Amino acid sequence: MIIEPRLGDIEAMFEGFEARPVRVGEASIFVRYGGEGPPVLLLHGHPRTSATWHRVAPRLVARGFTVVCPDLRGYGRSRGPAPTADHCGHSKRAVANDMAAVMRSLGHTRFALAGHDRGGAVAFRLALDHHDAVSQVALLDCLPISEHLSRITATFATQWWHWFFFAQPDIPERVINADPDSWYHGDPKSMGRENYDEFRAATRNPDVVRAMLEDYRAGLTVDLRHEEADRAAGVRLRCPALALWSLRDDLEDLYGDPLKIWQHWAGDLRGHGIDSGHHVAEEAPDALAAALGDFFGG
Repeated sequence: MIIEPRLGDIEAMFEGFEARPVRVGEASIFVRYGGEGPPVLLLHGHPRTSATWHRVAPRLVARGFTVVCPDLRGYGRSRGPAPTADHCGHSKRAVANDMAAVMRSLGHTRFALAGHDRGGAVAFRLALDHHDAVSQVALLDCLPISEHLSRITATFATQWWHWFFFAQPDIPERVINADPDSWYHGDPKSMGRENYDEFRAATRNPDVVRAMLEDYRAGLTVDLRHEEADRAAGVRLRCPALALWSLRDDLEDLYGDPLKIWQHWAGDLRGHGIDSGHHVAEEAPDALAAALGDFFGG
């Protein structure tokens, strides 16, 4: 039996925020939102939930922003359609459409946007497909999926082997669900106890695990095709873009300066590294909130 944390327990870390599901087409998206001022949408990565922003969101509210933190389709307490053979229901385009619909439902027709890790891939797609709605986009610890795949080396395949393992049918579910706590070994001290409890409840839910794997299966199929089509057509970001990467992660080690890759997709581009491990919103919230606040407020 899956026991999810009680709403009152997990919302203590988002004091003053509203929290509720929002129905958008074929998906139900759990969303937290709070603050007053220009709207900012924050998208988490794998295998986190919107709770990963619990140290960053209040800092942005204090700087005068309205902050919206959803669980991506299938992650956390958001739910989408059952997986299909073509993985389109979990494509970045489908998830980006969810996010645009959530923002419209909250009364925000134009907003700033940040995405981390897999949420960065959604943010990139959202900014491409809904360019009239996105004023600025911050892309954290990520590159376009097609750029990763066009640069596969033995080092990449060794360090990022999980991309290809997750894409296999059925086997990853059996392996992960046999002992999710060993597979997803979060740290309550670094994450914060409430964030950790929410993360742990999500990763012990087989439906969530399946959806997270579908995210990666879509990445190697339908998402790759979408990006390759955009690249061939010369589609680029129309809004200002900020690329941030964690200096104690491996993005720079694998590729050198990430800005040199992002410049193929963005004309108005800036960025820099942050002294952090991969989960930057949890490990370096002051530095991240400062960088995002300066960019979105500029």
